[in-house]
Amino acid sequence: MLRSSHPLNDFFVASNPIGPPDPILGVTEAFKKDANTLKMNLGVGAYRDDQGKPYVLPSVRTAEQRLTAQALDKEYLGITGHGDYVRLAAELAYGSDSAPLAEGRVAAVQSLSGTGALRIGGAFLQRFYQHKKIWMPTPTWGNHGAIFRDCGLETGSYAYYDKATCGLDFEGMKADLAKIPDGSVVLLHACAHNPTGVDPTEAQWRELSRLVRDKGHVAFFDMAYQGFASGDTVKDAFALRHFVAEGHQVLLAQSFAKNMGLYGERVGLFSLVAAEKEEKTRVESQLKILVRPMYSNPPLTGPRIVSAILADDALRAQWLDEVKGMADRIIAMRTQLKDHLVNTFHSTKSWDHITDQIGMFCYTGLTPEQVDRLKSEFSIYLTRDGRISIAGITSGNVKRLAEGIAAVTRD
Repeated sequence: MLRSSHPLNDFFVASNPIGPPDPILGVTEAFKKDANTLKMNLGVGAYRDDQGKPYVLPSVRTAEQRLTAQALDKEYLGITGHGDYVRLAAELAYGSDSAPLAEGRVAAVQSLSGTGALRIGGAFLQRFYQHKKIWMPTPTWGNHGAIFRDCGLETGSYAYYDKATCGLDFEGMKADLAKIPDGSVVLLHACAHNPTGVDPTEAQWRELSRLVRDKGHVAFFDMAYQGFASGDTVKDAFALRHFVAEGHQVLLAQSFAKNMGLYGERVGLFSLVAAEKEEKTRVESQLKILVRPMYSNPPLTGPRIVSAILADDALRAQWLDEVKGMADRIIAMRTQLKDHLVNTFHSTKSWDHITDQIGMFCYTGLTPEQVDRLKSEFSIYLTRDGRISIAGITSGNVKRLAEGIAAVTRD
């Protein structure tokens, strides 16, 4: 068939070259083509059980069964989402004793998971805030920059990860946050930093709060892993709650993809702490205006599941226990990986960062060349920056992973 002479075709050819592949999806595609039965995919950020299988939380199954039995309708939600969900999700994040919640100062709208929450927040900042630039840690989640740039914001970076120690470059972080323009918007990972797994200590968070306050910066927290990092939803919310208690008017992107395993349900929340109740009302009115042409209104099933769990004391306690179980499994895999590297394969390198880091991801310190060797020699797949998803490790393959890492890092 001959190519049409329609003007759109000329436009597509001239202005739309083939884009680069997504690095995570590229890892998965290569993994699928590998015929080795011992192959490992450590690229995807989704929880797996100790058999390497997707895991649906029993509390989620119970909530789904209860909802099905009620034969509920499938009508549209309002623009801001499911009312009970919005209230309960905000309470989980800020705490049931949160002063801004009690005073009616938290503007909140349901979002399409954490990604959607970030997009709403970025669009709000672009439209209403004086600074059209957001500062992000180096490195950060690969989608952060794309989200904010597509909102019309500029992006900047501040020091975060120290390659020499595989830990936090706290002094560099403070220095950078101190020298950027006063009143800047600063993106902060509330817990389980993605992709490094490196978090500030509570003492360091307190110091950062003072610095951000003194500079008049606006803190935009991304909290995708509450409960999933340490196994304790209160501990994982420390940074957010401390900033709020210190008087910061934070922005927050929240997600239930990881901690409830609701990946495909796309359940999130964007919220903003306002100075007063009247301001909260004005902010929510503008958030509705932003959301309406963006996607009109959010999904229904996911927030019903979250609400059913959080509103029922027994089901909520069961969920909290399940979250701790997931976090504990990831912590155990970190410990076993380090133990095999040191004691089984006698690697002389320091692997303390594997257990010092937290959450789903670990920055191993592997070079791109070492990552390539893991793929070609051991059929172990990860991104070339050396990031591995700990959730992809099981008690059945952790020794083999350690063997591969020890081999490619041996001097």
